[in-house]
Amino acid sequence: MMDRRTFLGAMAATLLPVGVRAAGREPKFFEERLLAGSLDPIEMRLPRHPRVVNLGDMGRKPGVYGGTVRSIIGSQKDIRLMTINGYARLVGYDENLALQPDILESFESIEDRVFTFKIREGHRWSDGSLLTSEDFRYTWEDVYMDKDLKRGGLPRELLVDGEGPGFEVLDAYTVRYTWKSPNPDFLPRIAAPQPLVMVMPAAYMKQFHKRYQDEFRLSSLMKEYKAKKWVDLHIKMSRSYRPENPDLPTLDPWRNTTAPPSEQFVFERNPFFHRVDENGLQLPYIDRILLSVSANDIIAAKTGAGEADLQFRGLDFTDYAFMKDAEKRYPVKVSLWKRTTGSQAALLPNLNTADPVWQTLMRDVRFRRALSLAIDRSEINKVVFYGLAAESADTVLPESPLFKPELKTAWATFDPAAANKLLDEIGLTERDDDGLRLLPDGRSLQIIVETAGESTLETDLLELITDHWREIGVSLFIKTSQRDVFRSRAISGTIMMSMWTGLDNGVPTADMNPGQLAPTSDEQLQWPLWGSYYLSNGMEGKAPEMPEPQKLVDLLGQWRHASATEERRRIWDEMLSIYSDQVFSIGIVNSALQPMMRAARLQNMPDKGLFGFDPTCYLGVYMPDTFWYQEEA
Repeated sequence: MMDRRTFLGAMAATLLPVGVRAAGREPKFFEERLLAGSLDPIEMRLPRHPRVVNLGDMGRKPGVYGGTVRSIIGSQKDIRLMTINGYARLVGYDENLALQPDILESFESIEDRVFTFKIREGHRWSDGSLLTSEDFRYTWEDVYMDKDLKRGGLPRELLVDGEGPGFEVLDAYTVRYTWKSPNPDFLPRIAAPQPLVMVMPAAYMKQFHKRYQDEFRLSSLMKEYKAKKWVDLHIKMSRSYRPENPDLPTLDPWRNTTAPPSEQFVFERNPFFHRVDENGLQLPYIDRILLSVSANDIIAAKTGAGEADLQFRGLDFTDYAFMKDAEKRYPVKVSLWKRTTGSQAALLPNLNTADPVWQTLMRDVRFRRALSLAIDRSEINKVVFYGLAAESADTVLPESPLFKPELKTAWATFDPAAANKLLDEIGLTERDDDGLRLLPDGRSLQIIVETAGESTLETDLLELITDHWREIGVSLFIKTSQRDVFRSRAISGTIMMSMWTGLDNGVPTADMNPGQLAPTSDEQLQWPLWGSYYLSNGMEGKAPEMPEPQKLVDLLGQWRHASATEERRRIWDEMLSIYSDQVFSIGIVNSALQPMMRAARLQNMPDKGLFGFDPTCYLGVYMPDTFWYQEEA
């Protein structure tokens, strides 16, 4: 183990090639504003040291400015896809999932305790105001340290042994965070799809803060924006992950210009975005992105009818043949990326279900193992995925350095005889006239599996599993509901089992947080109450009442104190072993393929990629700001 570990993140080239900066290369999109003098020329809009993205080194082509990309979303909430796909972060992942500075010019980490951030001089928010250490100071002292705004205290990611970091402003462009013990989760959480917010536009946000605004004006703003308290106003106006406030300055490549409610959201290029290509052209290349709201169940049909230029939302593998057929009718191209979830869809037994009989059964590992062994994954793969997916438990993929073959097959081979034996061992030997096993209280063993009803794929899978489980005396009934209702029912204990995706991050490294393997969130449908307890620091929910989930929480705590990658890997290995052996999530297949549709002349989007929410941020690590339209012949 190393006593000291220092990472220095800095771009290999922080200065543009000689002559390129002077050339200007203005987007035509800003022509009128430049002529009117309402926008500064590009030399004044870029940081002194912009991030230079050398596309040639990435195997891609430098592009040209212009064009509008149309995409379809399932609800207004999905405008958050712009924050995820735009993937502008203080520190972010590259395509190889290595951390690198992005918005920051550089960063330094010493022993994962002391983090020093260097801000790009001259970097500006989308409204033209400068990004400086004052924005970091405001976020820390006036937001995180404000007892009204943060009544629950600091986010867990900022706490080590219950203590937050020390914060220092070293100069106008340098800030530092210092913990007494290692906090290896800090940089990954900043690089996450829903990032830990460490910087806000102070000049804009101060008008909504009681410390900087007079009481009369603050009251007027509360009435204008329909907020009962100044805290609610501040939160509403500062929301960056779901960018509903068009006036909120951003550092993303595109900024929202449409206030909800709306059936179409228009995102326009950020004139102060900090990235340029090797020719000095300011990214993004694309001028506008239009997000049209539609019902989930017709997104595929609309995409196939030529109503989108870039689409993955609302598409499943079952839509692939239809999408490929659209290539004959429209100038589009459809490719397949590999999904990075631990399982394309997983069955999640609710260990917190309120029914005492079902709770006892769900918490018996023999029952979970039996249900998993009874699934014929080979048939599912052939029927639903044309044999192109990998039959697997819900675990990490071969692309992860943490992958082990035994994790893939853990209680995931088709063995109905072994499944029957396990159910007999539990004592579920009595059957009704239809051959269904009986619960201890005499009810038939009928499992209601609930889904959010957003995909026909889930129904296709469950119909096959219904036949598999019937062979071991277990009945399956499918129930669909809306996502919000679905999650509320899970937390209340009404749901006994649900179908959702498997592990969000199926390609982790040892330096990524293993919290997805432990009860850490109320959105984990197999143990929402235990997750709520962790998330709220014991204020809500319940502590884990089983030794294995508690062990996972303890191991997660050890990971958060580990200062060496080797130790973190050991912890990951143990947690993966427990999670797989206990079958807390019943995986079916992974490495499934995701249809990705783009306009045929849209360049620089890879034909192959890893597709997932975490850590690749869907398109994020592939940098959509570098996509561009080739002129039509």
